[in-house]
Amino acid sequence: MPRRRPEPSLSSFLLVSLGIIATSLLLFAGRTPKRVTLGAVTPRVSRVSRPLSRLPEFGPGRSIMPQKFRRSGGLSVAAEGEGMLSSLSKSLSKSRNAMQQQFNLLMTGEVDDDTIDELEEQLLMADVGISTTTVLLDPIRDMVANGETDAEILREVLRSNMREILENVHQPLEPKKDDIWVLLVVGVNGAGKTTTIAKLANRLKNQHGRKVMLAAADTFRAAAVDQLGVWADRLEVDMTKPREGGKCKPSTVVFDALEAAKSGGHDTVIVDTAGRLQNKEGLMTELNKIYKAVQKSVPDGPHETLLVVDGTVGQNSVIQAKEFNEVAPLTGVVVTKLDGSSKGGAIFSIAQDLKLPVRLIGVGEKMEDLRDFNPEEFVEALA
Repeated sequence: MPRRRPEPSLSSFLLVSLGIIATSLLLFAGRTPKRVTLGAVTPRVSRVSRPLSRLPEFGPGRSIMPQKFRRSGGLSVAAEGEGMLSSLSKSLSKSRNAMQQQFNLLMTGEVDDDTIDELEEQLLMADVGISTTTVLLDPIRDMVANGETDAEILREVLRSNMREILENVHQPLEPKKDDIWVLLVVGVNGAGKTTTIAKLANRLKNQHGRKVMLAAADTFRAAAVDQLGVWADRLEVDMTKPREGGKCKPSTVVFDALEAAKSGGHDTVIVDTAGRLQNKEGLMTELNKIYKAVQKSVPDGPHETLLVVDGTVGQNSVIQAKEFNEVAPLTGVVVTKLDGSSKGGAIFSIAQDLKLPVRLIGVGEKMEDLRDFNPEEFVEALA
């Protein structure tokens, strides 16, 4: 009896969209990339319960983190010598190898109109979007029309255009130094919002020395509070949950968290919000209440409103960003699951069409795989 072929895991799922962009860039160069393998996935840790209370008790609590991940050893930054470029390049090398044969015919020394048309098709397949693809390719079309056919020159122009789109809106995420720094995290269910909050809290605690308070304000989804509580236990950070007895409004949770942060000496509050409401009007109403609750306690907050989008949904992430931006003015976007994305080209559309900076990206399942977004490194990893 023939063996059943195993299902592919997320970590083995190739970053096809970025591979498409990369191989499109390779229209202008005939090199063959080296084969690189991805690292192992961090093992899961068992969950524990966390009691409900109006405000958390401060001070050291029981942690279920393995000893090697405690503060002394650090769940802080990526392994030395392995940055965003290295991590992305590993994923891209696999997708390049997988798609090499399909693009062999396009790897010629000279570029003509047909080559540009093929390149346009590949960028659209990677969900770069029509308007952004036009911005990227129009200068190249003009150069070809004026007699330029050197593939390497045109390839560098394309890379430069890609960098320019991202750098025009680039803004690193930097913690507020004085008083409490309040971050509001929004996004639809399934985008990786809760995990992103955990990774961000870990990063701020261990890399920046921040004292973090989590606010479990997603009271519309029963499991959301418990899931965030598990992460709070693992990371040994405090969290404010809904008050005991009856339904608690998200805005009340946020206000309680901010007041608890003040009394507990916290300098950072990360607010988890509902991933889905019935309509835009309901979302707007709820977020407005949260904004008012924040400003009642911290008048100049929230200081950041970050949208978490799933890197595998392509142009849908652009639509999500547009809709959320109309309700709660966004200060940036976090793109998750880029290690398994087939439509990561939407990053360029978010920057070009919405003028929103990509602040962080998720390139794996480990805590340190939430990285600062660097436009130059990102484009370099594609080439």
